[in-house]
Amino acid sequence: MEILDLRHFSSADLRPLLEDEIAMWARLLSWDYATSAEMILRYMDAKILPGYAAIERGSIFGYSFFVYEQNKGVIGDLYVRDGGRSSDRHEIEERLLTHVIETLQQSPGIHRVEAQLLTHTTGEVSRPFLQQGFSRHPRVFMNFEIGRHRPTAPPLPPQFEIRPWSEQEYQSAAALITAAYRGHVDSEINDQYRTLTGSLRFLNNIVRFPGCGTFDPRGSFVVLERRTRTLIGLILCSQVRPDVGHITQVCVLPEYRSAGLGEAMLAASTKSLRDRGFRFISLTVTEANDRAIALYKRIGFESARVFDAFVWEG
Repeated sequence: MEILDLRHFSSADLRPLLEDEIAMWARLLSWDYATSAEMILRYMDAKILPGYAAIERGSIFGYSFFVYEQNKGVIGDLYVRDGGRSSDRHEIEERLLTHVIETLQQSPGIHRVEAQLLTHTTGEVSRPFLQQGFSRHPRVFMNFEIGRHRPTAPPLPPQFEIRPWSEQEYQSAAALITAAYRGHVDSEINDQYRTLTGSLRFLNNIVRFPGCGTFDPRGSFVVLERRTRTLIGLILCSQVRPDVGHITQVCVLPEYRSAGLGEAMLAASTKSLRDRGFRFISLTVTEANDRAIALYKRIGFESARVFDAFVWEG
């Protein structure tokens, strides 16, 4: 078995492995990974996807890739085909991650590395990260079966207005995200939340790129304070399967967090998805965010799996 640079290979070399991975995402997360896979294959053919492949008898049976974002590296994926022995697969995952981590930490100008590996349960691949000085933040993947629950959100207080997302909200939405996550554990996991420029980049990635599914503007809403017309709450939704919506962002300004706005926005997204025949909603939340998890469970979300987010600051 060899570990080689991904850029030595073409999309034809990687496609059989990605087809297995698409099936795995569908099974574990009810997520159609095909669009993301096609984007990976395009980058492969353009020879611009940095990462490593595990090779045996000339075939790729595992890979991990990463991307550079200014002075940050983000580990995008890790997948090794199950050959029947989990110990062998685990060893190869660790070898791939070690190569990726060492490459990123030694890359000129890279001062931060982030990774969130949704398809790996918490602790499963933590050793290479912890050995290299990463912090670990367990996160929860939660599911909601729309047909099992009827809307129960209390009416929105009259001083607030909820309305559908519009791209005209970009700048104010970015400012809201930055303010909502100031001092929050999630700003440790994703440093884009810390600045207006970073929050704009985060929004652009959600709305215009398919990494977290196809953005669903009809399932996305904002809340305004009527008197000042200030944007104080936001929920963004994407479609990750024809019948599954995924909440990519939900936040409220700290001073309004006891007004039921989060529950009202989730109810609005759920109604929009229900009316269009969706069956499920998923989301991810940091395990340390007890208040959010309590809200989601009260509404009817159930924990499906716990995975890890890793962060290294050089």
